[in-house]
Formats: sequence, structure tokens, C-alpha cells
Amino acid sequence: MSGGWDLAALPDPLPIEPLAGRVASDLPVPGSKSITNRALVCAALAEGTSTLHGALVADDTEAMVGVLRALGLEVGVDVEAAEGTPTITVAGCAGRVPPTAEAVDVRQSGTTARFALPLLALGEGSYRVTAHPQMQARPMGSTIDALRSLGAGAEELGEAGHLPLTLTGGGLRSGVVQLPGDVSSQFLSGLLLAAPCLADGLVVELTTDLVSRPYVDLTIAVMEAFGAVVHQPDPATFAVAPGGYRSCSYAVEPDASAASYLFAAAAICGGRTTVHGLGQHALQGDVAFVDVLEAMGADVLRQADRTEVRAEQGSLRGGRFDLTHFSDTAQTLAVVAPFAGEPVTVTGIGFIRHKEIDRIAAVATELDRCGIRVRTDADGWTIWPGPPSPAVVQTYDDHRMAMSFALLGLARPGIAIAGPGCVAKTFPGYWAHLDRLRAGATP
Repeated sequence: MSGGWDLAALPDPLPIEPLAGRVASDLPVPGSKSITNRALVCAALAEGTSTLHGALVADDTEAMVGVLRALGLEVGVDVEAAEGTPTITVAGCAGRVPPTAEAVDVRQSGTTARFALPLLALGEGSYRVTAHPQMQARPMGSTIDALRSLGAGAEELGEAGHLPLTLTGGGLRSGVVQLPGDVSSQFLSGLLLAAPCLADGLVVELTTDLVSRPYVDLTIAVMEAFGAVVHQPDPATFAVAPGGYRSCSYAVEPDASAASYLFAAAAICGGRTTVHGLGQHALQGDVAFVDVLEAMGADVLRQADRTEVRAEQGSLRGGRFDLTHFSDTAQTLAVVAPFAGEPVTVTGIGFIRHKEIDRIAAVATELDRCGIRVRTDADGWTIWPGPPSPAVVQTYDDHRMAMSFALLGLARPGIAIAGPGCVAKTFPGYWAHLDRLRAGATP
């Protein structure tokens, strides 16, 4: 869904019109990509039919739906369900993953790739897994090595440790597997998601510190909602009991990463953003972005069913912030930083060099293009305050570059976004949301 915009017909670059006032937003935020893709895997492996309410319908989740349909599973997507909230139904396979002669295409989706391989390894067939060139450049070696150690066959068709590959299931066994945790938490999450369907479960031991731990906590919470049992005898060990999944009706909360752009708009331009459905007990670690805004001087109201950010334009402070566990909001903070009164240092995010692109280098390049002083290091950036200059921001086909840098254009004229259609990956209605922000701005 694009919220009324034809993404393919957008001008490229897309000029961003500044707000003519303060933010006053109660706009709905699409469902969480992270939760939707985890719930899709659990539903696919469950016995019976599950319904996901408020699910995200975007390129990344459509990639996961495509994987399940390639396996012959019945997946229904209703984007016009009750109150306009998308609903996905999945008829599960009870842990018996069907064979297929069809290529399994994970597209550009990292979660789909890292979750699909362990899922396919549960099957009896040989599966040919393909991906977009951008995804082929991203590391997959930790998952491939772990599956081999558990008895699956994997033959890369190009570079070792990368897609595409042929995966042969049928021999996946229970046991203990070791896995590094410092490249991506998605490797661990993928193994955990498949583990309840192994005869004797699985124990995963981390060999390095885990980045983005809240995403693993999120994985476990979704698994438990579908009936799985996960024990953590210590922070580096995850023991998953056998028993499979049971079908259920599952409510997907709004995407906290997507909400960060709306919260940031209020912090930069002044005003208020309220996101309903993302409250004090939200599962997603990225909701911690509002803690950073609060430390910078914004007012944050946390309630059971909503989160609100209020700020006065020009009131933000600088500071030093560790985003190890909510790195998907790092680019959002990078574009808030120029509007602070002092420099902002972001640490703990060296691993985002291995995301869709090298996000540390890309952010530095584009801030420099906008006339903002920035210094990179192995672990993040330091960004100095200053008014952004007019520029055409390059996005490198990275949805988070497009959505974050567009915020500069809400506060200063002359900003345009190259390749604006890339927001389809996780937030197809983003540009329509910015239109609504403008329409709702108050003096």
C-alpha cells in the first residue's frame, strides 16, 4: 500500500516541501516489519490457520509471504480488512515443510533470508534460494555454517557465505550449535524460529557479544505467543524445547522504527507526535529512540496504549548515545543531530556497515553533501549542529536513508530525495504520511 501515492510515478529526485508550522500528528503507523515476518514463520510452522491482525504489507513482508507461497502454503493478504488494518491468514504446515521445484526468492529482505534458510532446512527437499543483488552482497555465512553443523546441505552458487545457494533439508537434527552474535541478531532469530520443530529442540550458544538483543527478545516473545518454550540459562545460551507451534490470532503492534521518523519530526520542527498502539509494554526495542529524544530535551509521555513526543523547535541538546540495541533508528538520530545545540555522538553501531548498504559511510557522505560536519569512526559518528544546505540526497536504494533524510526537508527548503520509491521496502505510505503532516501542521 502506498497511501495514495504511485511510487513508480514519483519524480526522481523528489523535492521535500517544508512544514508551514508545528507538527500535530496522531497519524497511524504501519505494523511492525520485524514482528510480521517473525509471526509469518511461526504461523507457517504451526498446526492450523493463524490470523495476523495489523500486519505490515510492504516489500519485506511480501518477500516472506512469497517464500511461503513458493512452498505451496496458503497465505491470504487482505489490505482492506476491518478499519483499514491489513490482515494476513496463514494455513500452517505443522512443522512439515513441503518440497518445491520453484525458486525461493528472498528478494532484498534480510529478515526473510535469515529466517527462510532454517525454515527450509526443516523440509525434505532441495531448495534453490535466490535474492536481489543487494541481498546477495550481505553476509549469510553464520546461518549457512550453523545449518551445515546440524546436518543440512548447502551449496553456494556464487561467493562463499552468500546467496544464492541450494539448500538440502531432510537431515536437520537437534543438538548444540555455536553462533557469533556480533554481525546480526537475525542469524540467531532464524535458528530459534525453526528450533521448536526439531525432534529434541535446539540449544544455541553465542561465541561473541550479541548486537540488537531486543530483536532476539522480540523473536522469543512472538514464538511464545504461538506456544513455543524458550529457556535462557545465561545471556549467551538459548535452549528451545521441542513441540512445534500452535495456530493463533495475533495482533501486530505498530512499527517502532517507522514511528521514529514521526517522533523525530516533532523534535526537529517542534510540536507533538502521538503514536497509538505503541505503549509502555511494546515488544520492539526501537521504541527506546524516544528515550534518546528525551535525553536531548524533548518531553516524552509513555502510556499503556500510546507514546507521545513533544518538543519546542531549537530546544534540543547534544550528547553521546549508544544505539547498539536499536540501530535501525541510527539514521533517524543522525538527521536530528544537526538541529541540536551541541554535537551528537552515536556509538555501538559498527555492524550497520553490513546492512543493505554501509550505513555509516552513506550517512556521513550525505550529511556532508548537505553541509553538515560529521566525523566517522569504527563504531559510529559524531555530528555537529548546523543548518542543512539545499542538496539532492542519494539514498543508495536504502529505505532508511530516504525516510530519515526527508526529515531535513521538513525543516529546511531545498532538500530532495533521489530514488524515493525505495520506501516500499517497509513503509509504502511514507510520502503520503509526510503530506498529512504538512496538512495537519499548526501555527
